[in-house]
Amino acid sequence: MKRLTVGILAHVDAGKTTLSEGLLYVSGAIRKPGRVDHGDAFLDTYALERERGITIFSKQAVIPLDDMEILLLDTPGHVDFSAEMERTLQVLDYAILVISGTDGVQAHTRTLWQLLGRYNVPTFLFVNKMDLVGADRESVLSQLRETLSDGCVDFSLDRLELWEQAAVCDEALFARYTETGALSDEDLAEAVSRRSVFPCCFGSALKLEGVEAFLACFSTYTRPPVYPASFGARVYKISRDDKGARLTHLKVTGGSLEVKSTLPGGESLGKIEQIRIYSGTKYTQVQTAPAGTVCAVTGLTGTMPGDVFGIEEPAPAPLLEPVLTYRILLPGVQNVHDAFLRLKELEEEDPQLHILWQERLREIHVQLMGRVQLDILKDLIRQRFAMEVEFSRGNILYKETIADTVEGVGHFEPLRHYAEVHLILSPLDRGSGLVFDSRCPEDELDRNWQRLILTHLYEKTHIGVLTGMPITDMRITLVSGKAHVKHTEGGDFRQATYRAVRNGLMQARCVLLEPWYSFTLEVPAENVGRAMSDLQQMSGVLEPPAAQGEVTLLTGSAPVACIADYAATVSAYTKGRGRLSLAFQGYDVCHDPERVIGEAAYDPAGDVENTPDSVFCYHGGAEIVPWDKVREHMHLPAALERRPEPGEQTPRVIRKAVTYSGTYEEDKELQRIFERTYGPAKGTFLPRREERIDSTEQMLAKTEWLDEYLLVDGYNVIFAWPELSAMAKESLDLARQSLIRLLTNYQGFTGKNVILVFDAYNVPGSESIEKHGGLYVVYTRQSEIADVYIEKITKLLGKELRGQYRIRVVTSDGLEQCIILAHGGLRISARIFAQEVEQVTGQIRDVLQKLQ
Repeated sequence: MKRLTVGILAHVDAGKTTLSEGLLYVSGAIRKPGRVDHGDAFLDTYALERERGITIFSKQAVIPLDDMEILLLDTPGHVDFSAEMERTLQVLDYAILVISGTDGVQAHTRTLWQLLGRYNVPTFLFVNKMDLVGADRESVLSQLRETLSDGCVDFSLDRLELWEQAAVCDEALFARYTETGALSDEDLAEAVSRRSVFPCCFGSALKLEGVEAFLACFSTYTRPPVYPASFGARVYKISRDDKGARLTHLKVTGGSLEVKSTLPGGESLGKIEQIRIYSGTKYTQVQTAPAGTVCAVTGLTGTMPGDVFGIEEPAPAPLLEPVLTYRILLPGVQNVHDAFLRLKELEEEDPQLHILWQERLREIHVQLMGRVQLDILKDLIRQRFAMEVEFSRGNILYKETIADTVEGVGHFEPLRHYAEVHLILSPLDRGSGLVFDSRCPEDELDRNWQRLILTHLYEKTHIGVLTGMPITDMRITLVSGKAHVKHTEGGDFRQATYRAVRNGLMQARCVLLEPWYSFTLEVPAENVGRAMSDLQQMSGVLEPPAAQGEVTLLTGSAPVACIADYAATVSAYTKGRGRLSLAFQGYDVCHDPERVIGEAAYDPAGDVENTPDSVFCYHGGAEIVPWDKVREHMHLPAALERRPEPGEQTPRVIRKAVTYSGTYEEDKELQRIFERTYGPAKGTFLPRREERIDSTEQMLAKTEWLDEYLLVDGYNVIFAWPELSAMAKESLDLARQSLIRLLTNYQGFTGKNVILVFDAYNVPGSESIEKHGGLYVVYTRQSEIADVYIEKITKLLGKELRGQYRIRVVTSDGLEQCIILAHGGLRISARIFAQEVEQVTGQIRDVLQKLQ
């Protein structure tokens, strides 16, 4: 049976929930269709939704058909809850976009269309309310083609006319039609899945007109996706049931999910206790969820919307963001810290809320999309936590960026601590967010310290120096850094990294950004002058007016701070005949930065939690050096030349790291020159070449000529061997490099496949594999411990090689033994392996003595 996950989306009041009720009723899933205005809709499961007549939270329902089962995800239509809708798009196979026949394409409809394109979701359109006065099929269809896509095709046409209109929308269809004179259902379904054709159907959901025909059309022109055998899953929602149990809503995108299992890469999150398939408020429990299943699981902690597991790649950053910030006013008897911890539960369910504790102000702040969401949040806090909270007057959520490229330096060197970090901060296009990367040579700063610095860049919300608001739209690149063999600890690089970011911002030409709305304003012709004057005073950007009968259409963009409350004014001066639609466009330059910066009165140098100053060690004590004097004291050379004074034209050039990069043939020529001049070289002249491997499979493919695989849990061995353990107390990096050198010699002498596995820091990305001589060194991917990687590769070798190779695993973790044995491997303890390495080292020493 064909199984599809389908989302239903619409601008508020287009009839989305009513169509959902009609689809459930026509398919036989419910006995009677409910109504939003009656408060008995099947998918309005929350009291707040029934009271207000809007969808607030996404829900799911199962629609059974003869040859297909649809899991319908009903999403919020109000713009204030768009973040919930956007997260749902990541798990859809198809989407149904509902258009009001009387209102046509509205501002939020364009936003929805943009999001559907961003997530590449094939889409069917249902034009609703065609029974009302003013609904015109041809007019709406023409508007759909003009504002959304030329591929919008009326699928209620007779077959020949449908083929002709669809053929001009897709090159493959056109070639097929001109060749055969006909198009099959399969041809059209393929074009729909490619998003070159968008089927349009018309009807009235409330009267069930056209609903059955739409369902038949949907069934005919959809095809189920093909899922891989490897496990994958994507989390799109967190909620709690009526008993308070935490639910992780996810879609299985590969393999299968079973009760009592853990998510690959998320072993620390707990085991799955139940797998629930919801339909409305009711659910059924299953033991296994195959690929394509959308389910809710219990037993997991710490999961967040947007988390991915297995083969799934992270989704892009959300396009829709909160634009307002409010201070939460607690009852006088409420403990502020207890309230903050309880309110953080709501942020798990909606990460866009951003429940923040402002230490400087001793206040709790929340970020929201609009007033409706604020009212719903107040009711939700009352019902969930029995707290009567109020909110301050909302403020615009500003952001900050930079207009030039600068180098930030952070140095942290109190007694027995040391770290220095140099970062390049450069501006990016609007909407790019923050991008972190590294161009620091590994011979200057070890790879693991670099990964740690990137972790510290990811983990913090960095704020600007104009108003203390979050920064965005810039690339932060690690270009150099320095650690001390004995005195550097992980926390030292955290301090140096934070200070480097702030140091760079203090030097840069900073720019204040504010949120902007795109608007569509319909006013009678006699009110056009007043409307245009108002919009210009709001610093709006206007497109040329377009006359549409008795009304004039004005489109453009304007700052949220100016136009957010303009709808009431429009209604007043047009006597109710004007209509304003707003959609979030993104962040752009603030129209009055001087006023905003002045009102914020933010002192970046005095913010001790986000200081730009550095700490240096002089005469045995720590000394704080102001940010503008750090370059006079830093230990590493600058990567950018000195920033020119006003009026100077001195360009800044990024310094390239000086590292040797000769070819292997050039190395051999250098050796011949050396021996002609000084005689035969003792030992090894040629440098050991380090090779990067793209994947585990490529690594295994390169090792077919050896007869044994030896897998080593790196940190387990380091802390099990006394010499390395003592070394690790002084410098973990030194202990790691010592183990790599020992195993490189061991591998070269024994001729075995040796794979050394280290736990990686929590940096997004796949595993990193390096080849040191004949030794492979693996740094596991994000959140994956070495044991899990070793189990995975042991299972792979035991399954595919069928005993052709001997597999041994070095670990002192006894819990791993049964799993390793089950996959055909042998476990040896770190202590026994130490004796083996010592024996091989002695044999190498004997050989070298004979050669001297």
